[in-house]
Amino acid sequence: MPLVTAGVVVLDCAEPEKLAVFYKELLQAEETEATADLVEIRAVGGLRLGFRRDANATPPSWPRPENSFQAHLDFLVEDLDAAERKVVALGGRTLEAKEAPGPYEERGCADPAGHTFTLRRTRQRGPKQG
Repeated sequence: MPLVTAGVVVLDCAEPEKLAVFYKELLQAEETEATADLVEIRAVGGLRLGFRRDANATPPSWPRPENSFQAHLDFLVEDLDAAERKVVALGGRTLEAKEAPGPYEERGCADPAGHTFTLRRTRQRGPKQG
């Protein structure tokens, strides 16, 4: 048995209930625990996220250098455009798009509380061409 196992990624925010709804909808997750100051969810595939109340939470300022990265999440998607539309519909926003050809296309986004994450296109798993 390992000494340390993966737990929960916790994001501090002013309104954990609202942020949990954003990620529950984005990840098709289920709520596993809720208290006055913490909401936890579990996504398909087992990713666990927590949202902890902090009235003094300061959103990251990425891409500006001051207070830029506090944490960063990557989400794999098949359809970047559809995923981006869902983020925006749920109250998030797009920060940056990298339209490089190939399997590494990605888009920088922020959730409603300002935490940054990347939508990254999943690699094609078909046979190699040529």
